[in-house]
Amino acid sequence: WAAWKIFAGMSLLNNLVPFLLILWGQKHIASGLAAILNATTPLFAAVLAHGLAGERLAAHRLAGVLIGLAGVALMMGPDVIAEGFGGDVLAQLAVLGAAFSYGLSSLYGRRLHALEIAPQSAAAGQLTVTTLAVIPFVLLIDQPWTLPMPGWEAWAALAGLSLLSTAFAYVVFFRLLSGAGGVNASLVTLLVPVTALLLGTLILGEVFTLRQAAGMAVILLGLAVTDGRPVALVLRRLER
Repeated sequence: WAAWKIFAGMSLLNNLVPFLLILWGQKHIASGLAAILNATTPLFAAVLAHGLAGERLAAHRLAGVLIGLAGVALMMGPDVIAEGFGGDVLAQLAVLGAAFSYGLSSLYGRRLHALEIAPQSAAAGQLTVTTLAVIPFVLLIDQPWTLPMPGWEAWAALAGLSLLSTAFAYVVFFRLLSGAGGVNASLVTLLVPVTALLLGTLILGEVFTLRQAAGMAVILLGLAVTDGRPVALVLRRLER
C-alpha cells in the first residue's frame, strides 16, 4: 500500500496535472514557446530540492540549468520569444505550472527508490493509476463508442506513443531517478527540443539551421556545467 500511495502521487504530479495543463496551454500558445517554458523543469527541481529536501543548490548546477534554458530559447528563435510572451498569459502560466509539477514529481519519486521498487514496476504502477483515473473522464466526455473506428495509421501511431514514448521512456526515467537523482533526471526536458529537432531533420527532411546548431551546443554546455565534472577536468588541465 505504501508503494501504491506513491504511484498515485506520481500519477498526479507526473501525468495528470502536467498533461492537462500542457494540453490546454498549447491550444493558446506556440509549441516553441511551450518547449521553452517546459524546459524550466530542472530549474524548479533544483530549487524544490534545495527548499524541501535540504539539497545544497550548487552554483554550477544553477548556472548549468540557466545556460541550458538559454540554449533552448536560442534554438527556438527570438521570434517565438518576442511574439509568444505577448500572448495568453494564463496559457503560459499553465505550461509553467506543468513544469513545476514535473519538478515536484522528480523530488517525490525518490520515495520509490527508498522502497527498492524496480523501475519497470514504478512505471507500470504510475501508468496504471493514471489510466484508471482517466477512464471515467474519457467515457463521460469523449464517449468513444460514438466515434468512428480509426484507421491502422492512427493505431500504429498510438502504439508507438504508448510503447516507446511512454512505457519504455518511463522505465528509463525511473532508472535515472533512482541512480542519478531527481534534479539530474529532470534535465531530460532540456534534451526534448534537441531530440525533436534531430528526428525532424533526419526523418521528416526539415531544414537544420545554424541557429539551431548553436542552441544545441549551448544546451550541451549547460548540461556539462550542471554535471560539474567536465568543467572541473578542464580547470585542472588549465592549472597544470
